[in-house]
Amino acid sequence: MAKSAPKLPPIGEYERDRVSNGSHHDPHATLGAHPVASGGWVIRALRPMAKSVSVVLKNGKELELNHVWNGIWDGFVDSKSAPDYRVKTTYAQDGKTTEWLADDPYRHLPTIGELDLHLVAEGRHEELWNALGSHVLSLKGDLGISRGTSFKVWAPNAEAVRVVGDFNHWSGVAHSMRVMGGTGVWELFIPGIEAGSAYKYEILTKQGHWIKKIDPMARATQVPPDTASIVTESTHSWKDKTWMAARAKRDALSSPMSIYELHAGSWKHAMNYRELADELIPYVQRLGFTHVEFMPLAEHPYAPSWGYQVTGYYAPTSRFGSPDDLRYLIDKLHQAGIGVILDWVPAHFPKDDWALARFDGQALYEHADPRRGEHPDWGTYIFDFGRTEVRNFLVANALYWLEEFHIDGLRVDAVASMLYLDYSRENGEWLPNEFGGRENLDAIRFMQETNATAYRRNPGIMMIAEESTSWGGVSAPTDGGGLGFGFKWNMGWMNDTLKYIEKDPMYRKHHHGELTFSMLYTYNEKFVLPISHDEVVHGKGSLLAKMPGDRWQQLANVRAYLAYMWAHPGKQLLFMGSEFGQPSEWNQERGLDWWILEQPTHQALQSMVSTLNRVYLENAAFWQLDHDPAGFVWIDGGNADANLLSFLRVDKAGNQIACVINFAGQPHHNFTLGLPRPGKWNEILNTDATEYGGSGVGNFGSVEASGEGSHGQPHSANISVPPLAAVWFKPAN
Repeated sequence: MAKSAPKLPPIGEYERDRVSNGSHHDPHATLGAHPVASGGWVIRALRPMAKSVSVVLKNGKELELNHVWNGIWDGFVDSKSAPDYRVKTTYAQDGKTTEWLADDPYRHLPTIGELDLHLVAEGRHEELWNALGSHVLSLKGDLGISRGTSFKVWAPNAEAVRVVGDFNHWSGVAHSMRVMGGTGVWELFIPGIEAGSAYKYEILTKQGHWIKKIDPMARATQVPPDTASIVTESTHSWKDKTWMAARAKRDALSSPMSIYELHAGSWKHAMNYRELADELIPYVQRLGFTHVEFMPLAEHPYAPSWGYQVTGYYAPTSRFGSPDDLRYLIDKLHQAGIGVILDWVPAHFPKDDWALARFDGQALYEHADPRRGEHPDWGTYIFDFGRTEVRNFLVANALYWLEEFHIDGLRVDAVASMLYLDYSRENGEWLPNEFGGRENLDAIRFMQETNATAYRRNPGIMMIAEESTSWGGVSAPTDGGGLGFGFKWNMGWMNDTLKYIEKDPMYRKHHHGELTFSMLYTYNEKFVLPISHDEVVHGKGSLLAKMPGDRWQQLANVRAYLAYMWAHPGKQLLFMGSEFGQPSEWNQERGLDWWILEQPTHQALQSMVSTLNRVYLENAAFWQLDHDPAGFVWIDGGNADANLLSFLRVDKAGNQIACVINFAGQPHHNFTLGLPRPGKWNEILNTDATEYGGSGVGNFGSVEASGEGSHGQPHSANISVPPLAAVWFKPAN
């Protein structure tokens, strides 16, 4: 160290004022260690209210700093290279002094590289969660390891950004961030901050207001109603290698898929992720579902939104535990051979002033024009899908759930609302696209990019569209102009068949077309048949309550309807509670009506669903050619007077199963059923069996097909068709 220090470069008034009050866009240009033209280094530290400040160097020597102005201190170090140092600060209060030795945030180089910044600016960073947000780091220096947390946030319209949290008493003056060129990314490494710390960003808007915001890239949050972001790091060790390897080779289209949809907070009330693993997995295994689908698990402040108004896109909701707790649940499901689908909500986000809305003081994540940026029905903002950084935020978010949480599929919510600029709008309330049309071209490109990227990086996953219109090519490849989804929810099938089944059997013959219409378009897309949460809330009643008749007839209708659903081309999804005939409609405030299982008839329905899944899995005819017309052949789809449907399901090897569904209230005895081959056909399912709560009408386990043809088939058998029931037959050999 030099015996006499040279005159140190002065600090300009603008820099002095802004740095000292934490409103400078580049505090690192003033604070930290900087070379002096004549040689050596000047060290500046910001320590408001300090009595004295010194720096401790590698050789153990201590250099007293001089107070420059309003909490800015400086001193000279005679060194050829940038010195490593720690800052010792003495505070005096109430006649007592305390010393604090700490690393200085402003001596550190940026914790985000040029390539990351380039990709962020271009909107092409496929692992955005590794570039932005908060990350615990260990940085090497001459004085050893400096452990702390790097903070990086995109706020291009901000004048200044500060980190506030429980580590600085929610005062960010001493923790202002630097902007990384023209990217709009702000960065700061704060030594000593560990996982578990709560924080937000304090943003100075162009209007001169300081606003506090959560981290859009936060990977954990406080438990609502608290709203702060949480620094987190994962220690989970995945044990699902076998599942993941098999998934990468699996063709979802020709594989079985029977989905159990659930709301994590109300399946069984007040359970965390780990408790859910203990209870849910054996239940799903017993019932034979291949997948579970969770309603949104991203953080959301308002529980009655069911997770569909997201504020923390990268943060699993803390209501049920930590991110690693969710990883544990998914890991355990995979180890049990159960796939995991997650609802994903990229269409809109809520207007909470502490979240994404007007993030840096003006429209950023949302489209600035309310004709495109606000949803009139939901009171939410709509993402600006045409902005590269926003589109990157969402594309990377999809990848985040798939890759960091091993999610097997994303069900994309409200696709129709993204496709159409006039969705839920009157004339004059929407802004046409550049060609004068109603199609949201930016949103279309976003969905195509998301799907193409997700499938490229994660073979074997599924992207599923909840799309309620007749938009063409939802599940067609992007290189052919399609949206690129793997599957589309068949909302038409759901609406039509529910309208049919709700009617008294006496009148069903007049609505037979609602039951069969789906087969006119079922191969236009790759479909999932949903009976979802949307159909059992808001006064619609439960699936059981939709059915006409007394309780026995209601249960019989449910059994027949589910058997038709399982036999119909397409994969199937059933919302929790429907599998045992919950009487009341779903209410997220409480758990399911598990008590109803004390009644044998509801136990029987649950048992029938288990049988449905078992028989479905055992017979490739039900799923191998789901999306190929060769997998389905009508025997008789037009018997409206008898409320009867009959058809064949076929696998790639030509194996056939005959399905007969009777939606009439009376049985049909000596019914002639056309069949493709002679001999014995075993009755592999009868939903009217007494063990399922039925009346016991059946065929004593099998029927014999003779050489006399019927229904365009070369052979036939006389069968008994139970009332409000389905029977499935399979050749004995």
